[in-house]
Amino acid sequence: MRFGLLLGALLLLGSCGQNNPAETNAANAPAGGEVVLNWGNAAEPTSLNPHLAQGTWDHQIIADLFVGLATEDPKGNPIPAGAERWETSPDGLTWTFHLRPHNWSDGKPVTADDYIFAWRRILEPSLAAPYAYFLYPVKNAQAINQGKMQGGALGISAPDPMTVVVVLEHPAPYLIEFMTHYVTFPLPRHVVEAKGADWIKPGNYVSNGPFMLTENIPNDHVTVVKNPRFYDVANVKIDKVIFYPTTDYEAALRRFRAGELDYQDRLPQAQIDWIRANIPETLHLDPIMTVEYYAVNQGRKPFDDIRIREALSLALDRETIVNTIRKLGEPPAYSMVPPGIANFAGGNSLPFKDMPFPQRLERARMLMQQAGYGPDKRLKTTLDTRSLAAEQRRVPAAVQQMWREIYVDVEIVTSDPAMFYDKVQEHDFNIAQAGWQGDYNDASNFLDLIRTGNSNNYGHYKNPAYDALLDQANIELDLTKRGQLLAQAEAIAIKDQVWIPSFFWVFNGLVKPYLKGFESNVGDKHRIRWMSVEPH
Repeated sequence: MRFGLLLGALLLLGSCGQNNPAETNAANAPAGGEVVLNWGNAAEPTSLNPHLAQGTWDHQIIADLFVGLATEDPKGNPIPAGAERWETSPDGLTWTFHLRPHNWSDGKPVTADDYIFAWRRILEPSLAAPYAYFLYPVKNAQAINQGKMQGGALGISAPDPMTVVVVLEHPAPYLIEFMTHYVTFPLPRHVVEAKGADWIKPGNYVSNGPFMLTENIPNDHVTVVKNPRFYDVANVKIDKVIFYPTTDYEAALRRFRAGELDYQDRLPQAQIDWIRANIPETLHLDPIMTVEYYAVNQGRKPFDDIRIREALSLALDRETIVNTIRKLGEPPAYSMVPPGIANFAGGNSLPFKDMPFPQRLERARMLMQQAGYGPDKRLKTTLDTRSLAAEQRRVPAAVQQMWREIYVDVEIVTSDPAMFYDKVQEHDFNIAQAGWQGDYNDASNFLDLIRTGNSNNYGHYKNPAYDALLDQANIELDLTKRGQLLAQAEAIAIKDQVWIPSFFWVFNGLVKPYLKGFESNVGDKHRIRWMSVEPH
């Protein structure tokens, strides 16, 4: 996500919010009092507008304010939400969703028109929504987003106010999981049209999920409260959630130990040994479908030379990064798709995976010399990174040293997240530290990142054979054959040294033992709707 990590998904931005003394230890409310959850959310949200949001921390808040046609259960599996049931045509191209009767937080009913309005709106070219392409599986969505067709041609219709019919360009077996993403959420048309861009401000913000927005103080906190009109409000146990942008992980750990935070997303890696020894009951290190990688701009010389890209990948000491620097138990990455992805056998890896590192360096130097570089002619370049927490800068600094060993001198360029993502999406970089957290459990969510024309194809990779395999996979109904086609595509990308995979993430966070209902899952989706706070 990506970026939903990092934007996907892995943006680490913002500043540590100051705790509101009135809320300190609020989860210790007396029996029968207001139950408040203090949530360290890792970063300042990019936006609370589902059409402009980008990060996983945005998703955490927005998916507690809204529900789409489906949502996640405690284990991250898709379950009915705005739709109470659905059926699919035999060819997999037409999905019919039957809405459950429920209301917006202002009391107005949610209807099929709210979905049609939202989906057409996010595809408007003028909006430049960063995740508009997520709807491209829907009939005519791509053409509409590119200004070639009008919004009315979109493959979504409403035979009646309580039925949404979606027609696809190709079968999408992952569609229900897809419907849990904020890109597909409905919007309150009556509010958006009345308030314009101000609809996302507290006081105007109307949602249909378990919580409602009451405060949004930039770089400090976002507050949401239980929505009394939510269709399952009787089972929502938390009255108020305060999200803090806790990017200073050392400070967040201190606040967590002091009882000012009940949950913290992201750990201070320098303190991992102390945490393991002293508060192991709070520590969560769980596999998630997220990959960290380095994008290399193939539209610029000399990075159009596969020898340069392979040399950079060879010299990246992944084992040192995960075992010595990060120390969170993350697997080093030698492929593009994380392990454990549904309906994907995988089996691909960079050919030097089992080569001793000294031999990797030897081959990397040889490739650099073949490309015209060496001790007397070093490659001088730049590595673009996001604005990272201080301890997160250790990895780029280590990579800088690793590449120095193969005649590459790297200047690290750090930008604020908005500028960073503008640069990489416009291919205005040489090498960029990037990452992606899967928005749904399917290999295509990762492999589509380097499809020709995708805005997240930072390295400007173009290979018609690769695109053709993705196209074939899109129309293949047999899940085993589809997975084989996707694996063939990944093999091509690995052979072409499209990007430099670094490691696969694990969720790393701290959870108080009294916070019940928090469950690990590969999608790293944790809906507060399912949580409760025990007396403590």
